[in-house]
Amino acid sequence: MLEHVSVPVSDMEKSKKFYRAALAPIGYEMTQEYGDQATGFKEGGHTSFWLAKKENVTPTHVAFLAKSKDEVAKFHEAALEAGGKDNGKPGFRTDYSDDYYAAFVFDPDGSNIEVCYFGEKAADK
Repeated sequence: MLEHVSVPVSDMEKSKKFYRAALAPIGYEMTQEYGDQATGFKEGGHTSFWLAKKENVTPTHVAFLAKSKDEVAKFHEAALEAGGKDNGKPGFRTDYSDDYYAAFVFDPDGSNIEVCYFGEKAADK
């Protein structure tokens, strides 16, 4: 079980703005700030997602679990409106599994941020 994860960012203010908007539809709130060095987001029990200021950012991939397909769509829309770049519109990813519904967006530093849902199965073709 993961306790928390950090994503490296080059511009904390720009990233805070992006993540506040993008993660709101799935219930995350910004809860902790340590100057321009680190910012934490909380959903549920504790602050589990962090932004960490780095000089040289290597993009990464993080996937968040949604409670519905609607949350996936709202994440995607909010992330694009906040300046993210589309890396996969909401939809089933049957090449992963028949119940894998997700959307993908690149954050301001190029990290691939995903929100996925597993509560339904894709219709048979």
